[in-house]
Amino acid sequence: MDFPQMYCIRQKIDAPQIKDIQAAVIQELSSLNLASRITPGDRIAITAGSRGINHIDTILKILIDVLKTHRAKPFIVPAMGSHGNGTGQGQIEILKSLNISEETMEVPILSSMEVVEIGTSSHGFPVWVDKHAATADHVVVMNRIKPHTEFEGDIESGLMKMMAIGLGKHKGCFEVHKQTVNFGYSQVIPEIGTLILDRIPVLFGVGIVENIYDETACIKSCLPKDFYDTESMLLKKAKSYMARLPFDKIDLLILDEMGKNISGTGMDTNVIGRIMFIGEKEPAEPKITRIVVLDLTEASHGNAIGIGLADFTTLNVIKKLDTQAMATNAITAMTPEKARLPVSLATDKAAIEAALQTIGAVNPSDARIVHIKNTLEMGSFHISHALKEEVKEREELILGEQMDALSFDTNGRLSSVTI
Repeated sequence: MDFPQMYCIRQKIDAPQIKDIQAAVIQELSSLNLASRITPGDRIAITAGSRGINHIDTILKILIDVLKTHRAKPFIVPAMGSHGNGTGQGQIEILKSLNISEETMEVPILSSMEVVEIGTSSHGFPVWVDKHAATADHVVVMNRIKPHTEFEGDIESGLMKMMAIGLGKHKGCFEVHKQTVNFGYSQVIPEIGTLILDRIPVLFGVGIVENIYDETACIKSCLPKDFYDTESMLLKKAKSYMARLPFDKIDLLILDEMGKNISGTGMDTNVIGRIMFIGEKEPAEPKITRIVVLDLTEASHGNAIGIGLADFTTLNVIKKLDTQAMATNAITAMTPEKARLPVSLATDKAAIEAALQTIGAVNPSDARIVHIKNTLEMGSFHISHALKEEVKEREELILGEQMDALSFDTNGRLSSVTI
């Protein structure tokens, strides 16, 4: 096949970064007057999710140490819904992969799928919360604030979601997602998050925003009464820093990798323009004819939920799948479509050739191709010759070196994007 000439480009995107994580966390916590809110000996549950948040182990350890200065007894609760195969041990293993363990954090990790019912939603469904969090003297909610992959709203993926879905464990997560099919995420998440705030002793929240390079851009603490407004403000920041594909029409998008540490759906739906969730409108742009995924990150532990958003993949990816983990995640999240397997071929080259054969009346050498590392790290990526002139007209894009045509090694493996 006649592959097109490729070029390296960079995006100029605002990317603020916190240089001193410890100082930022301590400064935020100092504004909360914790001495007046904590009684010595209080047992404080701290949420820890499954996402690959940069410096999450550092932020969590600083938070723990600050609470200890007030003679509290902090402990960690995995707050990740059904992830880790929906088992307590599976969720401990996910935290361990993030360098979060009883040894590194020097506090207990109480991981169980047992929940207690704390109320009923307006639609008549029970609201469940992790039993260890529900019976603690206080709960600290910590999460990254970012656009959700299945809806748009004033708040999306953040503190409210961590409570409604993360702390709900498998059982609560399932109940929440059932309601989103009929009533929409934008209504269900805030309602259930608010109900949980009213029913369990939440002490404060910590929201984290990252820039396009996956570095910590903002850390903000807030009291329960300010959760909604703080999260809404941080979401606006997150969207302004977010990586996006700078082209509205693409014939072929190639991803070197997808994974749960990159996005809850493996590849960010806000980037690829495909949501695939009942009741939610598909984005108007970008319009991507074919998507090829070439690898699955190790941190995904075989859970390639979201691979159904792709059109082609490789046998290398298929061999890495933990289909039980995918099934648990897909069923709980009411998105079996995202666990469907795309056409899988023996090599990267075979998958890309097949994709180019299905883009319509476009010669492969003239195809509008974008090649990215993943949907999180898009400061640098590769484009085909067909997009070169468009790049020259865009102030936010810097045209870099001319490369060879799409090149493969003797095993048919595509050369990866270097960030």
